[in-house]
Amino acid sequence: MNIALKIAYDGTELSGWQIQTNGRTAQGEIERALESAFGAWARVTGSGRTDAGVHAAGQVCNFALADGIKISPERIADALNTFLPPDVRVLESAAAPEEFDACRSAKKKTYRYSVYFSRRENPLLERYAVRFGDSPDFARMAECARLLEGEHDFAAFSSTGSSVKTTVRTVYSVEISSWAGEYAEGVLGAHIEVCGSGFLYNMVRIMAGALLDCGAGKLPLSAVEKALCTGERDLLGKTMPAKGLTLLSVEYGFPLFIRPQ
Repeated sequence: MNIALKIAYDGTELSGWQIQTNGRTAQGEIERALESAFGAWARVTGSGRTDAGVHAAGQVCNFALADGIKISPERIADALNTFLPPDVRVLESAAAPEEFDACRSAKKKTYRYSVYFSRRENPLLERYAVRFGDSPDFARMAECARLLEGEHDFAAFSSTGSSVKTTVRTVYSVEISSWAGEYAEGVLGAHIEVCGSGFLYNMVRIMAGALLDCGAGKLPLSAVEKALCTGERDLLGKTMPAKGLTLLSVEYGFPLFIRPQ
């Protein structure tokens, strides 16, 4: 039986999603839990990789449940959570179509990048957000966001190390929202949510940096336009730290996890 899982994890102490020889990963923890729970190893396929330090609220993966294991698909989440560490949890489990592949079947992914604006670090925010200093011009950030929407060659928004066949991607939306006192009284921050067909290596983190630099007056909109046209990475600022990034959700064009009414 093909089983789909929705996973959440705190990436602070993980070496990303994909199994590594020298670090603890979300995929590795899920596969170990499967073997402990059901006595049979199974390869888990994720919707995509997240880097070391990146979090997930709605990572999706699938695996083949061995024949003869008698458990309802919905209870697999509880069975696995018994053997998982505190920073990795299965939120939902369900039977999936046999042809379903969490990676190849994905239609849209949404990431959130979180920042807060302060002269000094706040320990209540540092685990899941990045300090950026002074508050930027949100209207200018919105102008930059509109430039990034649509189908573009995002070569300038990718770090080296990627072996993809094409750097053309479609970004459906870039939404910027501010928050005040949401996590710490008197602190202003922002969420940058990016929904797209797929993303290049470090693409969202570079996009977040460009948006924030535009808002801070450090990067002209013309530089972002030129970067999209030429693919020149040097036109843009630094890649933002991993800890501010969270994979929020993955969409497949049909509901995978249907909760009973």
